Amino acid sequence: MAAAAAGDNGSAGARRAMLENLYRAFNQRDIDAVLEHLAPGVDWPNATTGGRVHGREAVRDYWLKQWKEIDPKVEPMRIDMAADGSAHVLVDQMVRSLGGEILQNRQVEHVYDFEGAFITRMTIIGREQGGVDRKDDDDDEDEGEQGGEGEQGGEAGE
Repeated sequence: MAAAAAGDNGSAGARRAMLENLYRAFNQRDIDAVLEHLAPGVDWPNATTGGRVHGREAVRDYWLKQWKEIDPKVEPMRIDMAADGSAHVLVDQMVRSLGGEILQNRQVEHVYDFEGAFITRMTIIGREQGGVDRKDDDDDEDEGEQGGEGEQGGEAGE
């Protein structure tokens, strides 16, 4: 684990900074930098096919496969820390084909649960608003970060 993550006490400020770094790393496709923030048994949404994946290696495999199919980018717009210690991140999610065509452009909310300095669970909450969405699937779980952002996108993302 990175020294910053290992020495983090789980404070709101440290978690906010960690999430900003997580989205930056996701958008740069630095998978190792993203995974260092996840608990070994992390519970992560599979926004591509539905369901969830468990553990760092499953998240790694999920994102590496996804990045061979689409080009998600997830930018945090607002990070709110809840009283229960979870973080709610409003993200702008842009998903492009590998050829550059916009497949999806929307805002979604990512909710992170923590144990100490590490993310133990991420949930995607869809938000209804205008925008481009060329997917035929209406399931919000299928629209999330490929990240952490996703997913798509988290990914930080998505």
